[in-house]
Amino acid sequence: MNRRTFLAATAFLAVSMAMPAFAQSALPDLQGRAVTVVTENAYPPLQFVDPNSGQAIGWEYDAMNEIAKRLNFKLTYANASWDAMIGAVSAGQYDIGMTGITIRDDRKAQVDFSDPYMRSESFMLVRADETRFGDAAAFKAFDKGLVGAQAGTTQFYTAVYSVLDGNEQTPRIKLFETFGAQVQALKTGDVDVVLTDGTAGKGYVDASSGALKLVGGPLGAEDFGFILPKGSDLVAPVNAAIAALKADGTFDALTKKWFLGYKMGQ
Repeated sequence: MNRRTFLAATAFLAVSMAMPAFAQSALPDLQGRAVTVVTENAYPPLQFVDPNSGQAIGWEYDAMNEIAKRLNFKLTYANASWDAMIGAVSAGQYDIGMTGITIRDDRKAQVDFSDPYMRSESFMLVRADETRFGDAAAFKAFDKGLVGAQAGTTQFYTAVYSVLDGNEQTPRIKLFETFGAQVQALKTGDVDVVLTDGTAGKGYVDASSGALKLVGGPLGAEDFGFILPKGSDLVAPVNAAIAALKADGTFDALTKKWFLGYKMGQ
């Protein structure tokens, strides 16, 4: 463990131990209720499979584990691709979904969102040796450039409307089933840009051994929330737990742990 990792972990433990007793007692008690949470495991450092241990870990796992502890429910995790996740949660196959999901009005027609637990900004992720463009305007003018994206995601619509010409049928977007597959295609030269929020992008850059970089400025801010079936009675308890975790500094400690302290592959 390097010094930064140790300091971040120490900060997390210190915040957890110092949490006011009233914050726990004020939260609902779900009395050991079984709750199934589905995720993609392809969005570091929010959630991903650790290459060393093979275990699924990340910011969202730590946050959800703490929410389950404070609300007293029993967690089971499941895995699903992004394109199936919203529909599966909407149909009640899972109780909660998490994979850095942007809170959007069109998605609220299918699922309920928790309150935001994180705000992020979209950036362009490219190969480290990229010199043909350095921002969205230059990429738009580079008419041979291809963007990797997942259908229906915030990054897809950001690519269409903030980077390209507003045509959702554009041949300049190549679709993939997972975010990890997009990044692999970027590394091999099958696409030239992947759009990502700054937090996940930093995770991929740090893990790339110098193969990737972020270019240009932010392309817009987005709020992340957990998704639940419409009318779920878990929304209010989860929101109460999110508020408590924000108020006592736990979320800040997790951000230090995963975005400053953790290095993939170490």
